[in-house]
Amino acid sequence: MENKALAQELLQEGSGVLRLAPAWVPRSFCRPGRRLKLHPDDYYALGLERGGIDERWFASTTHAENGPDTPADEGLSYVVSADGSKKMLLKDMVELLQEEIIGTHLWNKYGRWPAYSKFFDNQGPLPHHIHHRNEHAALTGQLGKPEMYFFPAQMNNYRAERAETYFGLNPGTTKEDLKKSLMNFTKGDNKILELSRAYKLEVDTGYDVPAGVLHAPGTLCTYEPQFASDVFAMYQSVLWGDHAVPENLLWKDTPQDKLGDFDHLVDVLDWEKNVDPEFHKHYFMAPKPVRPMEEMEKEGYVEEWICYKCPLASAKRLTILPGQTATIRDSAAYGLIMLQGHGTLNQWTLETPTQIRFGQLTNDEYFVTEDAARKGVTIHNPSACDPIVMLKHFSENPDLVIED
Repeated sequence: MENKALAQELLQEGSGVLRLAPAWVPRSFCRPGRRLKLHPDDYYALGLERGGIDERWFASTTHAENGPDTPADEGLSYVVSADGSKKMLLKDMVELLQEEIIGTHLWNKYGRWPAYSKFFDNQGPLPHHIHHRNEHAALTGQLGKPEMYFFPAQMNNYRAERAETYFGLNPGTTKEDLKKSLMNFTKGDNKILELSRAYKLEVDTGYDVPAGVLHAPGTLCTYEPQFASDVFAMYQSVLWGDHAVPENLLWKDTPQDKLGDFDHLVDVLDWEKNVDPEFHKHYFMAPKPVRPMEEMEKEGYVEEWICYKCPLASAKRLTILPGQTATIRDSAAYGLIMLQGHGTLNQWTLETPTQIRFGQLTNDEYFVTEDAARKGVTIHNPSACDPIVMLKHFSENPDLVIED
């Protein structure tokens, strides 16, 4: 009962808008790109053996799967009070208050908040890897993971080493070609990228990445809304700059009875999507205004869909024009992260920090419950010249219309 009382107190304090603390995540096989606004001394705050911090997770009730030394709350978002003296995991608040936080539909369907987002920020490209579809993820008691990418200009003052992402496989690639590459994983560079195609990344655009599609993300700092799962397997053995990938990551999330079975690894792929000759046409996403631009600008704001090809997770970019106040309504709960500017959201302060110390609280991340989203949140921009720009990440959203 004490925990539920705290949950109600935090919910009522923000009138349905929850302040979130930064959730930092390291990856031992990555090199930080240093665009997450962490203090330069803090990228290895969790220790060299854990690796550098290259991700910040948003509105997360999903544990980061980083091996046996991973803390129990890694990747999980904390709700914090206005004065910072009280906190509770967002995961626990959802379990305690259920539809009061995420709405009746999501609670009845999933019994949890089934999405999260992140910034991932790497100096070098990531391995060509896969997120399993439901049928294969279920073999290890997990769910599949579709995800989407968006490359915010505000987070990309430089492009790092290789700002191109490989997607899928070249048309005409055979399953035997892929199997041969995977069987050479421990012999050096398995040359899987020779079977794939790279696309140069453009800021303020993005891609839909369905579960079962191989992808080797490039080095733009990436905003990544996704379904709430951390299932994956790495299919590339040697990266740019001769950085080796350990073999255990090739077999990550493979059931015990399939270890060593390369045909199983091939079967994990959604083959038709991987060899689609029109991959860019089908999966590239440029921002789309939610309403006619002139109508929104008259009301002091611009809102655009930026991730809109997946029914399980989506995202918008909201801009409040200088000197304007706007009330924004949505039909579903969402998390938000600030990219630019300062102001207020209802009674909360909005700020975009330039630098954050590890463990420091911020006023740049919030969660808006479904009830508050439907009633509308009022955002004020006091600046005469600087817009407020934020990204909003949703789970299922009835406002989203997916076009063929």
